Amino acid sequence: MVTAVKTARCAYCRSYASYLGELSKLPPGCPTKDMADVLEEARRIYVKDREVRRMALASSEVEGEGYMRWPRLVEVAKMAKKLGVKRIGIAFCIGLREEAEAISRYLEKEGFEVFSVCCKVGAIPKSEVGVPRERWINKDRPFEGICNPVGQALILNALGTELNLAVGLCVGHDSLFYRYSKAPVVTLIAKDRVTGHNPAIVLYSRYYRRALGIP
Repeated sequence: MVTAVKTARCAYCRSYASYLGELSKLPPGCPTKDMADVLEEARRIYVKDREVRRMALASSEVEGEGYMRWPRLVEVAKMAKKLGVKRIGIAFCIGLREEAEAISRYLEKEGFEVFSVCCKVGAIPKSEVGVPRERWINKDRPFEGICNPVGQALILNALGTELNLAVGLCVGHDSLFYRYSKAPVVTLIAKDRVTGHNPAIVLYSRYYRRALGIP
């Protein structure tokens, strides 16, 4: 007996069967059909885990109410209010401190208690984690601190934030922040200095697609 190989390659699929609930039209290899046991576990989590269900409900309501109308910052505030959140944390890149201030002021205006922590908090030298000087951004300086997403998360944990925002954290540093944050995390700004913090633009530019070897 041959065991079917389970995989997920939805990026290459052009069917809307799962989206439309047309289960009889699922294409071959569709995880909705081939990994139904895994997805049944996801369904159980939505039913049994009260916090997951609350987050899923609030997120879906915001999507429906503000679709194509509200910018992401407004969506964050609307979702937080639906969840009953009072304390919001902002973990931001030092290069986006002006943006972080504007975000903080807006959320405070909306009635939230807002805490913000810069990525360089703790002043931990890069040499302490093994980064050689030739990999520093400013090699001539006597000191260069690491980005400290673990520290950012632990500080916001200690302050009791109920929802945290990632604002321009570096690739990888954002992953560490998500890992150590006790509160749910929403990415508000994905840092990409080359594209003005719009990483998706390379997918819409023929020049970038050619340069990246994307057909």
